[in-house]
Amino acid sequence: MPITDRNLALWYRQFGDPVDVLTLESSSLAPCSAGLLRVQMHYAPVNASDLIPITGAYRHRVAPPQVAGYEGVGTVISAPSAYSHLVGQRVLPLRGVGCWQHYVDIDPQLAIPVPEDIKSTLAARAYINPLAALLMLQQWPVSGKNVLITAGGSACALLLAQWAKLRGARRVVMVYRSSAHAEKLHALGLSALQETARDAIEAVSAQTDIVFDAVGGDVGQLIWRTLPEHAHFVAYGVLSDAPVKVNAARPALHWFHVRHTLGDIGAAPWQQLFSKIWPLLRDSECGEVEIFPLKEWRAAIESYHQSGRARKPLLCLDE
Repeated sequence: MPITDRNLALWYRQFGDPVDVLTLESSSLAPCSAGLLRVQMHYAPVNASDLIPITGAYRHRVAPPQVAGYEGVGTVISAPSAYSHLVGQRVLPLRGVGCWQHYVDIDPQLAIPVPEDIKSTLAARAYINPLAALLMLQQWPVSGKNVLITAGGSACALLLAQWAKLRGARRVVMVYRSSAHAEKLHALGLSALQETARDAIEAVSAQTDIVFDAVGGDVGQLIWRTLPEHAHFVAYGVLSDAPVKVNAARPALHWFHVRHTLGDIGAAPWQQLFSKIWPLLRDSECGEVEIFPLKEWRAAIESYHQSGRARKPLLCLDE
C-alpha cells in the first residue's frame, strides 16, 4: 500500500453488535505526534477480545468512540531520531490505539520488533492468544499434571495444549465443540473429546489437576463439579455467556485476565515476554488463516462466528 495522506479505520461510536455499529471511515492523516512511531499496518486478526468490548461488555473501562482491534502487524514508516533504526522494521504496535486501521501511532518502547523469519500472517496473531497461553502456564505450572482444556478448536487452546506438553504435562485432553476440529487435534497427538461425550468428560475430569476453560456453561459446570478437590479450574473466557458457578472453595476457581496479570508492566519486561513467545511460535502449529480486505470486514466477522471455523480471519490492511 503506498503511503498516503488519508487513513481508513473501523470505528465504533456506540455500543452494540459489531456488525451494526462498526463503520469504515476515511479521514485526513494527522501529523504523527512527537516521540511516537508511525506504523503502516499489514494484517490484524479478528478475536473475541476485539469484538466483545464493542458490545459494551467492558463499558466500565472501554468507551466509544474507538478504533477497533487490539493486535496486528505493520512496518514503521517514521520514527523519532533515537528510534530511526526501526524505520522499515516490522513491529507489533500494541497497547495503544486500535489496530483496525491503515496507520497506527505507537510509543516506540512498546512496539515489539518482529524477527525476520516470522511471517506477517503469524506475527499479526502473536499477542492476544500466545501471551494469554504463556502467562497462564507460568502462573499454573503443568509439569507432571493432568490437564484438561476446553474450546479445543480455538487458537489459544491449541497453543495451551502444545505448550503444556512442552512443559512436561503428564496428559493433555482437549474438549471441542465441532467435529471439524477433531482431525487437527488428533494429528497433533492430542487426546480430544467432543462436548457431547459427557460421560467421557466426567471420567477425565475426575483425574484432572488443572483445567483451562474458555467456555463456561454446562460443559464448564460439569467439569468443575467432577474435579478432585485439589484441582485448579482456570477460567479465561465465557464463550457460552454463562460463567461457571461454584458453591465451595474446592476445587479452586481462578479467573484469568491478561490485563489484570500484566498490570502496568514496564517496557523492558514487556519486550522480554515476546523474547519467550517468538521461539515458541516458530515450533508450534498455530492454525491457518483466511484473509479479508478491510472493506470486507463484515464477512471477516461473520467468518469468525461460524461454527467449526477452521481458519482465523485476518483483515488485510495493505490496500
